[in-house]
Amino acid sequence: MQFISTEQRGKIGIITFDNPTKMNALSEGLLDEVIPALEDFKTKKCMVIILRAKPDVKVWSAGHDIKELSKPGRDPLFYENALEKTLRAIEAYPGPVIAMVHGSVWGGACDLAMTCDMVIADPTAKFAITPVKIGVAYNTWGVLHFAKRLQPNIAKEMFFTADPVSAERAIQVGILNHLVPVEQLEAFTMEMAQKITCNAPLSISLIKEQFRTLQNATPISPIDFERLQGLRRTVYDSKDYNEGVTAFLEKRKPIYIGE
Repeated sequence: MQFISTEQRGKIGIITFDNPTKMNALSEGLLDEVIPALEDFKTKKCMVIILRAKPDVKVWSAGHDIKELSKPGRDPLFYENALEKTLRAIEAYPGPVIAMVHGSVWGGACDLAMTCDMVIADPTAKFAITPVKIGVAYNTWGVLHFAKRLQPNIAKEMFFTADPVSAERAIQVGILNHLVPVEQLEAFTMEMAQKITCNAPLSISLIKEQFRTLQNATPISPIDFERLQGLRRTVYDSKDYNEGVTAFLEKRKPIYIGE
């Protein structure tokens, strides 16, 4: 594999982001390796998956590769987008997926961490969800990941400001399950995963699916869904979306006009 590495320790599968030159950006190439890795671990009956980066990085993942976002006029987060498929694969995996976080987590990678069943981090971690920085029409399902995990006012602050949330605050507001010292992160996470593997796998798989089904059972009428899609279309058709992506690539501050 070119962008990730995998390892199996007993009933635990480990996926390590390994594209440091791109700060582990969630490119289509990287994500297209994650899904087969999950399928392979499923075949091998791994009960727990750990998603991690290498221990010496400063960035766990820089998020969605901006260069791969759809051009204005097309939905940047459509159903078959590589990130969306990966998030669904994590939700559907028949066992807990744990994000083990050392370093900063940006944009779509923050959504990926929120989609994991648990997040364990050390003090180097910080979390930022950043669609408003580049004018992206974030999808409703992605917003739901945050709404399920956090109090609405906290989730709104993260989206509206796009400011990074420190590890210390992340444990307070519910992003993290555990905050541990850097030197203990791997051992603590492995101990947690090992503890889970001592329990009944069919029961764990059922309970995970029950949580998924209940949390996704948010009622929304067809007309409201169409209305939200229309609002998203207004955003990804806008001059601001074009300006946001262009400014990011040109490494300058965007000038938004609300059109």
